[in-house]
Amino acid sequence: MSDAGDAGSVVKRGDDIAYGPVEAAGGLSKGVLLDGSDGAPTFAMRRFELEPGAEVPRHTNAIEHEQYVLAGEYVVGIGDEERTVSAGDTLLIPPGVEHWYRNERDEPGAFICAVPNGDDAIELVE
Repeated sequence: MSDAGDAGSVVKRGDDIAYGPVEAAGGLSKGVLLDGSDGAPTFAMRRFELEPGAEVPRHTNAIEHEQYVLAGEYVVGIGDEERTVSAGDTLLIPPGVEHWYRNERDEPGAFICAVPNGDDAIELVE
């Protein structure tokens, strides 16, 4: 349950966030922590979980992504580079840049992703 506070603030309990699968990527689930529906005027904050063995295909987004790795260790490809990331790492993925994810470990990975509110065009790269 979310609680509206003074001056439009919102507090949500982690247990109240609903997670659902991301269609383009088996083994990836997403929960929206905050967005415009909560009164957030500028950014949406989402939490993703990447199951062991999961892969997110190469794709681009029309908007920037800022990410903070919460748990696990997984590979992120950005442009022409692949990097292994783990808890505490941060990433900036500029708009239009190809990126992908691969979890080669036995434990799930999790990250927070902040994006501007509004429409996003996602394009899979073959």
